[in-house]
Amino acid sequence: MNLTSTQAADYFKALRPLVAPLTSCELFVLPPFTSIWVARERLAGSNVSWGAQDVHAEEAGAHTGDVSAPMLADLECSFVEVGHSERRRDHGETDEVVALKVRQVIRHDMTPIICVGELEPTSNASALDHVLRQARAGLKLVPEADRHRVVIAYEPVWAIGEGAVPADPVHIGAVHRGLHELGARVIYGGSVDPFTASPILAQDGVDGLFVGRAALDPNRFAAIAELTNHSGPYQP
Repeated sequence: MNLTSTQAADYFKALRPLVAPLTSCELFVLPPFTSIWVARERLAGSNVSWGAQDVHAEEAGAHTGDVSAPMLADLECSFVEVGHSERRRDHGETDEVVALKVRQVIRHDMTPIICVGELEPTSNASALDHVLRQARAGLKLVPEADRHRVVIAYEPVWAIGEGAVPADPVHIGAVHRGLHELGARVIYGGSVDPFTASPILAQDGVDGLFVGRAALDPNRFAAIAELTNHSGPYQP
């Protein structure tokens, strides 16, 4: 819940030239609902896609205050985040709700980003077991042939928020490699910044990064994107 529409316009104006030379990675931003139209206006024709931070599980109807997949598709969104830990915490979203949302995103030819993550630091095996259960539940309504259209964002809940630190890169790599059995791309989020990005990207199985607080500064976001660009594009 950052950036008004006016602030977002200034942000995109600053970001666009900073990342224009980065052609070997896929870039996207997920502004608040109120600023998606600004992203479409300011980023059209650039190498930065845009999307949404959430979507409703239904096509339309009596759901005051919610936003549907057709509405997001009409704004030319490419990506839609679902199942973030804050949505699960603040709104009681279950794996079943996440699965319905994923289905809606796929139906409207957008890419769902399914967030998964364990609540507390634990072993590689325990963390992988937890996130595999979450991810499988989120994917249960997606035909296997469409799994490659999905992105899984591994975000350990304990590594998110002010004062948190990212998970150990070796741990991240182990979890990502395990998640790859589901046939989706896997990216890492959780206290990513220009200093922590490189060792995370160096891990086999990490297809990209899902940047939070650091991305609120266009210069920091561009610096991280440049590191991702140098690591080369994801090869399915």
